[in-house]
Amino acid sequence: MSTAMGATAVPNLIARYAELVDSGDFAGVGELFADAVFIGSGEPAEGAAAVERMLRDTVIRYEDGTPRTHHAVSNLAVEVDEESGVATARSYVTVFQALPESPLQAIAAGRYEDRFARRGGRWGFVERRVRIHLVGDVRAHLRGWSA
Repeated sequence: MSTAMGATAVPNLIARYAELVDSGDFAGVGELFADAVFIGSGEPAEGAAAVERMLRDTVIRYEDGTPRTHHAVSNLAVEVDEESGVATARSYVTVFQALPESPLQAIAAGRYEDRFARRGGRWGFVERRVRIHLVGDVRAHLRGWSA
């Protein structure tokens, strides 16, 4: 969480999520959602332990401890109400992956719809909705996917 003003803290939290996922730090991602819910294609995950478990159960990590991905976030639109201590953001996400046996490629693209709140002077996630609209070859990224 960040003590910065919402207009800075919110984009920083969105970027931090991508950095943590791409580095394979699923516990760190979980901490971002300690007081929040993550809603994706499966059951919602609420709280740090549930989000960390969801990632460990679904995302494949390689010898270097990472999923060998790069989450590129773009078209970021943030609305902050500093007085009320709430914010919303929407953005596009494109997930790239490269492995020794396969070239760099986009494997998924969609949108993030996020809600944030300032608690105790610090900004944090309240909710993240992930809506993936385009799916490529995710067999080397997500468990349970087949050709």
